[in-house]
Formats: sequence, structure tokens, C-alpha cells
Amino acid sequence: MGNITKLKEYHARAGPEIRARLKEFEKIKDCNGDDIFKELCFCVLTANTSAEMGLKAMSAAAGEMVEGNEAKICEALKSCGYRYPNKRAQYIAYNKEKVKRGLKEKVGSCQDVQELRDHLVENVKGFGYKEASHFLRNIGFRGLAILDKHILSSLVEFGVIKENKPPKNKKEYLETENKMKKFSKDIGIEMDELDLLLWSRKTGKILK
Repeated sequence: MGNITKLKEYHARAGPEIRARLKEFEKIKDCNGDDIFKELCFCVLTANTSAEMGLKAMSAAAGEMVEGNEAKICEALKSCGYRYPNKRAQYIAYNKEKVKRGLKEKVGSCQDVQELRDHLVENVKGFGYKEASHFLRNIGFRGLAILDKHILSSLVEFGVIKENKPPKNKKEYLETENKMKKFSKDIGIEMDELDLLLWSRKTGKILK
């Protein structure tokens, strides 16, 4: 069982930086549609890779996300050694055609973040519940768990769940997310801060 006291001590040290990062995320929601779409692309690119690789890929291909076609996006991703250039370029090109128009309005008019997440999972190519939660957190929404390998292994360590296995469907995702919410309440660390805290505890970084 993980040491809750040490976790809280780490939170006392890392909390200010974590809260500052969450404030940064809130600003994205008010940006233009291109910037919001780029955040969506970033979350597509981090799936099954890493935040660092996602950032590297975005640096190489950000311009093509908005202006380029699938071939140009793929070429840009290849230029930085991205692991899945063909498939992710296909996803991004599809999302640009089918999802980008109206995305800012959809986000801005959100009345229920759970419904918005469901909508994203159903309509954005390359998104499951983890990626949709990641995107929504990165544009300022709160209260969603990003159940990547670092978070899942931490939840096992602290006895919140029994196995480090990614949820296979919505039902399993919500069950684990609700267990994390209860853990957050029990230890007195706000849910979104806990997500970044557990992630940075494993990686040594506070990224998006």
C-alpha cells in the first residue's frame, strides 16, 4: 500500500506548480478554434506514445494540422521520428474535415462535461475515454480522470484498484474514475491536482 503521508508531503511541494498548470489549461478554452483543434491533435498524438513525443510531434507538425493535407501531416510527423505517422495523420485529417468545424462552439456551449466526453469519443477518430478526458482537461474542464499507465499503476499502489489494466469500455472507465474520485475525496486532494500529482510522481514532470 502506498504511503499517503508521503503523497501529501509531495503535494505540499508540487501543489503550487500543479495549480499554476491547471490555470494555464483554463485559458485554452477561450482561444480560437485552431488552437483548440491543435490540443485535440496533441491528445491524438500522445495515445500509446508519451506526452514528450506528443509535444515533439506537435512542434514539427502544428502548422500542417491546420493548413496541410494528410500527406503533409504524415511527412511532418515522420520528420521528428514519430512512431505512427501514417495512422495518426489519417486520424488528424479526418478530424479536421469532420470535427474541427464547430468544435469551439461545441466546447463553449457545454452544459454537461460527461455528455461532451461521450460526444468526443463517438466522433473523434483516435479518441477513447482516456484521450477525450485528456483533451478536456487540457482545455480547462475539471473532474475527469486520465487513466494512463502512470495513473493506473499509482491507483494499484494505493489500493484504489486491484490491477493495472486499461479499462476496456465506458463502464469500466467510469468505475475506475469513480474510485479515483472517492480516493481524492478521502485523502483531501482535489481530483485534477491528484491526476497531475500522481503523473508527476511517476515521471518527475508536470506536463499537459
